[in-house]
Amino acid sequence: MRAVWKAARAAVRRRRLQTLVIWLVTLVSTGSIVVALGLVDAASAPFDRIFGKQHGPHVVAEFDRGKVTDAQLADAARESGVEAVAGPFPQATVDIPRGASALGLGGEITVVGRSGPGGPVDRVDLWAGRWPTRPGEMVMNRTSDWTADDLGKTFHVPSGPTLTIVGFAFDLNHTADVWVAPDQVAALHANSTQMLYRFRDASSQSALRAGLAGVTEGLPRGALASSRTYLSVKHQLGSNARSYAPYLLAFGVLGILVAVLIVANVVGGAVVSGFRHIGILKALGFSPGQVLGVYLVMISVPAVLGCALGTLTGNLLAPPFYRFVFSGPDSGVLRDSVGIGAWVNVLALVGMPLVCVLAALGPSVRAHRLSAARAISAGSAPRAGRALGVQRRLAGLRLPRSVSLGAGLPFARPARSALTMAAVVLGVTTVTFATGLASTMTRFGDAGKGAYDVTVYASNDVNGKEMLPVHGDRELQSMLDSLPGAAGVTARGDEDAQLAGSTQKVWIEGRRGPDVRLDNVLVQGRWMHRPGEVVVGSAFVRRKGVNVGDHLRLRKNGREEEVTVVGELMWQNDWTVVGTWPTFSALVPGGKAFAYHVKLRKGADPAAYARAARAVDQGLSAELPGPDSATRTINDSATALTLMLALVASLGVFNTAVLNTHDRRRDLGMLKSIGMTPRQVTVMTVTSMAVLGMLGSVLGVPLGIATYEVVVPRMAAGIDITLPPYMTDVWHAPKLAVLALAGLVIAVVGALVPARRAARLTVAEVLHNE
Repeated sequence: MRAVWKAARAAVRRRRLQTLVIWLVTLVSTGSIVVALGLVDAASAPFDRIFGKQHGPHVVAEFDRGKVTDAQLADAARESGVEAVAGPFPQATVDIPRGASALGLGGEITVVGRSGPGGPVDRVDLWAGRWPTRPGEMVMNRTSDWTADDLGKTFHVPSGPTLTIVGFAFDLNHTADVWVAPDQVAALHANSTQMLYRFRDASSQSALRAGLAGVTEGLPRGALASSRTYLSVKHQLGSNARSYAPYLLAFGVLGILVAVLIVANVVGGAVVSGFRHIGILKALGFSPGQVLGVYLVMISVPAVLGCALGTLTGNLLAPPFYRFVFSGPDSGVLRDSVGIGAWVNVLALVGMPLVCVLAALGPSVRAHRLSAARAISAGSAPRAGRALGVQRRLAGLRLPRSVSLGAGLPFARPARSALTMAAVVLGVTTVTFATGLASTMTRFGDAGKGAYDVTVYASNDVNGKEMLPVHGDRELQSMLDSLPGAAGVTARGDEDAQLAGSTQKVWIEGRRGPDVRLDNVLVQGRWMHRPGEVVVGSAFVRRKGVNVGDHLRLRKNGREEEVTVVGELMWQNDWTVVGTWPTFSALVPGGKAFAYHVKLRKGADPAAYARAARAVDQGLSAELPGPDSATRTINDSATALTLMLALVASLGVFNTAVLNTHDRRRDLGMLKSIGMTPRQVTVMTVTSMAVLGMLGSVLGVPLGIATYEVVVPRMAAGIDITLPPYMTDVWHAPKLAVLALAGLVIAVVGALVPARRAARLTVAEVLHNE
């Protein structure tokens, strides 16, 4: 083994270029695999991990206190399918006027009386302060985005007590907005009872519905007021990750395939190009097993180093992207818990070196069986097989001789050329897919852009206190419309309501002004025009089973109105129905706008208008539309991953050009001795790879389009939206013509340096090496 190690170490030092290529290919490939697989794993693992840690409830149920007693609920929870239960907890619903609280509480909030954060179900994470033990204290359900400095702030419940924040806690199922001591709930007029269930069979929505039906079977009719399952919460919190997962998975699969092909090509080529060295080792007395060991060690050293550094690089690059993926509401705790799974690192550290060893094993075993004389002959004798026959046929065409010679070179090593072309095909596939994805995401990000220039809100934070405007709703809209530069002002207001005949809560939104469309995009039906007409988001349509043309009955404070769904918006919102102001006022008389969207005249300064709006009334705040961060993140990450995979594919071309030049040193010497110029040598070498690049484009562009057609609809489905046709109609002749050059660019970039290096070889140097 000492001789094997010494010979392998000498081979690593002597073959610096091949060692560098193997190290670089494994580094980039392993890094891309770690990032891609880690991000795919992040799509579901965080919720499951935190849900298990908190022993979260499979079903959160609310019961009418006037129809069922706590004792009846406790007896019903002994049903055989129940694994664990927490409760009964008294629950109150408190209606907080918009802007009445600087703590971010508004609308209907849920207050639950609970004696502690622990228990058999829903072990709440109390991350700051303490649990309330007496009246006048409360714990807010907030993620760690808040700080302990907010402890001690007070909140006055309308027509009720004043509560002091003594702690912050978080539960993944959001069973309450505020927790108080059980004795405090009586002063808040508890109207329901909360029960938290864990069932033995929680594998599907149907299983959960069956379990809940078993629990409520013996209870009085109408006792169950509402319920929700952990699967619906998981679906909501994971929507961002689900939208990223399909394209990350696509890049992950492409990255793995490219990495395996290139590593196999590089490693196999390194062994084949060393046949002469193998023959010399055998002539010196190395046994076949020792020769095999030399080459496996020679390949493994740079491969293991590259994989280790690539794994480290992937772990460093992934967290910034994770922080954005889990940036939605209530996702802070998910974002903080996401990381590269241990299995991803193990797969990278073990799998990629194994790929290298397996790739080297085939040609090494072949060399293992050759005699010393045959190995030396295989490594130095000129080849006159398929390539020579193809070159003779190409010579009959009216092509420059350097071009015809280069076009025939790939046929000299068909296996090597096939692996290289496959890598180029995948590189072109990646470029094509990323180009289509970028076009769609750009159109998605630009949708509705420019509909308004400034948004003015009917509230303002002044020295940490909430300040409301002194002017009325209609007066504010008129004042904003009269400011210099304003071309039109559209007001927007909303209030919570309930779907009649259902326990589901929704928001009814009214719009008043010249442009009720605002920045929304219609994908089906038409916009609302008359009272009683509404539009809803794609997520509302999919999750609630509503179609365009359906009628809904909305209930608010004893009033009930029937509305007709006339259009579907490209909107992830699944809780809001949007109508004109008369539709809103019919259900919410006296309702006021909370935001005013201002369209400016051409050339007007949005920042100047925002300052003027704030000066009109100190209770107003204004902001300008910001960039679409989701579009930017997907485009930037797709570009980075595409460049990474294109780099790996170019490295494969680079390696093949180096190996071909090494194999044909004698041919190059003979061609130069009869007058071939350095420029012709460069053209010949580049042409040999350009042929593979053109074939790669022919195959890669259709594969990229097919990948796009599979991935993009799944991305949209992940967040329950429907994309309008113009966003997915991205394939046109000019773009396809440019994409057809992608394989050629990858091949030429990879072949240029080896080609120039081959051009600089002198006849004397070649003959000396021989």
